[in-house]
Amino acid sequence: MTYTYRPRGVCSQMMEIETEDGVLKSFTVMGGCDGNLQGIARLVEGMPVDEVIQRLEGIRCGFKDTSCPDQLARALKAMRAEAEA
Repeated sequence: MTYTYRPRGVCSQMMEIETEDGVLKSFTVMGGCDGNLQGIARLVEGMPVDEVIQRLEGIRCGFKDTSCPDQLARALKAMRAEAEA
């Protein structure tokens, strides 16, 4: 399943996520801190979606209430909810 997510409260502008059988296959981000987001993508690709959510949910960026990793967790939850609907 491929899902496009528009993050809120962070520098990144768009996230494209692909999952297959509960595993995150690819993650790309437009905007944001390019090097950090490439690193996050390489770390989470191949990881079970539930583990990605567990590890990244709630991470904050400075004084913001969220971060790009947290937005990825939120996107995966939204993707899951949409698939179940």
